[in-house]
Amino acid sequence: MITGIRPVVEDGRYRAKAALGESVAVSAEIFSDGHNQLAADVRYRHHQRDEWNIAPLALDNNDHWIGEFPAEELGRYQFSIRAVVDDFATWRDELGLRAQAAQDVSVQVLVGAEIIQACATRAKGADRRLLAGFASELESNATSAPSAALEIANDSELAMMVRRYLDPKTATTSTTFTVDVERELARYSSWYEVFPRSTSPDPFRAGTLVDLIARLPYIAKLGFNVVYLPPIHPIGTTARKGPAGAPAGPDDPGSPWAIGDASGGHSAIHPDLGSMNDFDALIEAADAHGIEVALDLAFQCSPDHPWVSEHPSWFRHLPDGTVRFAENPPKRYEDVLPLDFSSPEWRDLWDALFEVVEFWVDRGVKHPEVIMLAEAFTRPRIMEHLAKIGFSQSYTYFTWRNSAEELRGYLSELTATQVADYFRPNLWPNTPDILHETLQRGGRPAFISRLVLAATLSSSYGIYGPVYELCANEPLAPGSEEYAKSEKFEVRHWDLDQANSLRDIIALVNTIRREHASLQQNRTLRFHAVDNDRLIVYSKLSRGNDGTGETDDLIIVAVNLDPSAIQAGTVNLDLSALGLDAARPFIVHDLLSDARYTWTGSANYIRLDPLVLPAHIFYVEQPYGVAT
Repeated sequence: MITGIRPVVEDGRYRAKAALGESVAVSAEIFSDGHNQLAADVRYRHHQRDEWNIAPLALDNNDHWIGEFPAEELGRYQFSIRAVVDDFATWRDELGLRAQAAQDVSVQVLVGAEIIQACATRAKGADRRLLAGFASELESNATSAPSAALEIANDSELAMMVRRYLDPKTATTSTTFTVDVERELARYSSWYEVFPRSTSPDPFRAGTLVDLIARLPYIAKLGFNVVYLPPIHPIGTTARKGPAGAPAGPDDPGSPWAIGDASGGHSAIHPDLGSMNDFDALIEAADAHGIEVALDLAFQCSPDHPWVSEHPSWFRHLPDGTVRFAENPPKRYEDVLPLDFSSPEWRDLWDALFEVVEFWVDRGVKHPEVIMLAEAFTRPRIMEHLAKIGFSQSYTYFTWRNSAEELRGYLSELTATQVADYFRPNLWPNTPDILHETLQRGGRPAFISRLVLAATLSSSYGIYGPVYELCANEPLAPGSEEYAKSEKFEVRHWDLDQANSLRDIIALVNTIRREHASLQQNRTLRFHAVDNDRLIVYSKLSRGNDGTGETDDLIIVAVNLDPSAIQAGTVNLDLSALGLDAARPFIVHDLLSDARYTWTGSANYIRLDPLVLPAHIFYVEQPYGVAT
């Protein structure tokens, strides 16, 4: 029986996800009746290739088998699991036990010779000759040289050959499943959201795409590889919103999410931001800095969008004949009209929306391997479904998970369950819509701790800047998560050289992420017990090879969740899971402060002062205890 296969999403109805260059972890529960041992493999191929490749699975424990195969090309991979009764391994182990008990093994040696000879008859060419030779040697040594027979039985080359030719009558092959392999950026990315109109160095005018190009060296120095732009399209004038969402004055720029006016819609650029040539220059300049450009794909319209008059059926209408604007009672968004995706002319609408995507892809965002981030904060099952149907990454509820218990439970759900087979979390401590109470009250220490949590709990994260690095935390009103003087409605001018800026620590955290492979994946996230619930401690481990031998990249993160007080406690590490030798001291190097500490055993003391640094990012230095 082969059950519990991973990575599989809803029995194969949807495709699991992987990223180029990583190994796809495969596991299953495999068992049979009786006590015979089993052999199992994963068989895989790219969907454009005819030949199947084979990688072995290994028995982990209690009928749980694990293995992996490499994702070496973009596109879809198919895989299945094949298991077969391994009479040879069963015989070999029983032979060893009989020999240890000083029993006569001559007949058992002949049994093994028969098993190997049967495999030889199923083989061809050199393998057939080699297997037949092994069988003959066993027969000749059965009674005269049992020790030589035991040596033959344990020959590693023999075991590998026999595995290929075990009796196919006992084999079972699973259903074939599919994995989507996307670019590395789908797995590991650092996002920086910025309003182009707030990038002007001149406080007397709004910013442009050209100003944003001049801002790119700053963003690159911070260490981000994605710059994320709110809508850059023309903004409607009807019911335009001004500061704090109040009716706009004559000079108010309006909300970028009220898309479209007489000059164009979703395939146009706001004339105040610049031209298509400026956008092309932005793409080119970003690429030169190792940055990709992401656009907010907001499928909604202002009342002035050309579609409103050209395709009225694409919108819902009220009984009085007016087009229905967006509402979230009691909030009213008169400047935004939602599209009716199930309108009678839905197919024409969907074609038009697809053309919008193709238009920006052709402009370099990003052709041809698009990464799609599901931005909607909605109910968990809906967020999961968006991931299942193809979104590369997904916003999460990280912003509202702040206690140690909440963080452990939520991140374990996203990374240690089958959700991880298709859902890639992208953690954001703030967005243009969300200034959480933790940041409002916690100030600079809270901004640092939430940065470290987002950047190390997940391989993909983002911040909305420059409000984040400047620790802007004034809410619109008590109890509100809206920003005062929100960039959604106003042009802002930011002093990037403020003394309290977090730019240096943000750059350091992103450098650490870039230099440590363990932080570029999520599947090894492990939480460790600590005797203070205001502290959280977790680790990530990446196995690697530096060309001279096996190396491990082990990161241990400790964060003080209390921005107002020093917190201390004892952490109890799961040393065996981390590959650490309990009998050997090991050095932990804090990559934030450059301090080094010698730890011994599983129980170790940590103390974090939020006014100094509310977090440690420890690199466990080799060769102090990491088993190889």
